[in-house]
Amino acid sequence: MIPMNEMKKGTNSIDDYIRQFPVDVQDILLELRRIINKHAPGALEKISYQMPTFYLKGNLVHFAAYRKHIGFYPAPSGIEAFREELKGYKWAKGSVQFPLDKPIPYDLVARIVEFRVKENSGGEIPMG
Repeated sequence: MIPMNEMKKGTNSIDDYIRQFPVDVQDILLELRRIINKHAPGALEKISYQMPTFYLKGNLVHFAAYRKHIGFYPAPSGIEAFREELKGYKWAKGSVQFPLDKPIPYDLVARIVEFRVKENSGGEIPMG
C-alpha cells in the first residue's frame, strides 16, 4: 500500500498529518479523529508508525490515508470482535480498509473504539 502522500514521514502531529491531504480526505480524517476522541475520553493523541495514533493504557487505534482507502488499525482484537460487520471490507489480522469511494462506517468505528477502550481499561470506561 502506497501512502497518499509520502511527505507524511516527517509529520510530528495529527494536525500536520491531516493537512497534507486533499480537503475531502481531510474531512474524513477529522471526523475519525472527532469520533475517536468522543469515544475514547482521555486518550493521548500522537504520531506512531507514521500515522495518527490514540493511546490509552496502550495503543488504542491508528488510522492512515492512502490513495484509495482509509486504513483503520484497532488491533487484532478489535477486528475479531467485529468480524461479521467488517465482512464487506478488506481486512486483515489488525486492520481494515474503508474505500474512499464509499461512505465511511463512522458508527462502526465508534463501536470498535468503545470496545478497545473497554479492553485497554480492563472493562471500565475511563472518564475523560
